Amino acid sequence: MALAKLDVVVLDCPDPRALAEFYAGVLGGTITEETDWIDLDVPGGRKLAFQAAPGYVPPRWPSPDGSQQFHLDLAVEDLDVAEKGVLELGATPLDTEDRSRSFRVYADPAGHPFCLCAC
Repeated sequence: MALAKLDVVVLDCPDPRALAEFYAGVLGGTITEETDWIDLDVPGGRKLAFQAAPGYVPPRWPSPDGSQQFHLDLAVEDLDVAEKGVLELGATPLDTEDRSRSFRVYADPAGHPFCLCAC
């Protein structure tokens, strides 16, 4: 028996509005803004939230002496089309050279790693 259910994934970042707009461009959805907190209601009933974090330091990927903390796997139908779109929105390639794999790794504008997956 579960004690709780997952409500929302929250990303710390220096600029919640900018990061919410990046993910709205990637996933679609509606942004709801509060003071230092922004929700992105994603189609399908999921939600991402973005919280201002003074002194935010982005994770490093890959890093043998540090943690990437977590990452998002985003399902796509066409890796090349999705890659073009996330790069135009401000993503940074982290591990995209091996074109034979079914995934590619990027960082969002605040430095959080995420994968585009055609799995």
